[in-house]
Amino acid sequence: MEIRDRLAHLVPHWIEHNDAHAQQFAEWTDRAREAGLEHAAEELQAAESALQQANKALERARAALQEGR
Repeated sequence: MEIRDRLAHLVPHWIEHNDAHAQQFAEWTDRAREAGLEHAAEELQAAESALQQANKALERARAALQEGR
């Protein structure tokens, strides 16, 4: 399989995978806050934000693959 085809398959999978984890991080952020674990909650929220930023880059990669660049 050509690398472009492989990436075209992998990138959407990675985006979906990251979305699932980001949702879990958001849920656990709320739970941590409810338990009074504010610093942990802040770090979980930072992790969620990092995954969202990663997905933006992956979306750009997906667009580049579709454009053949």
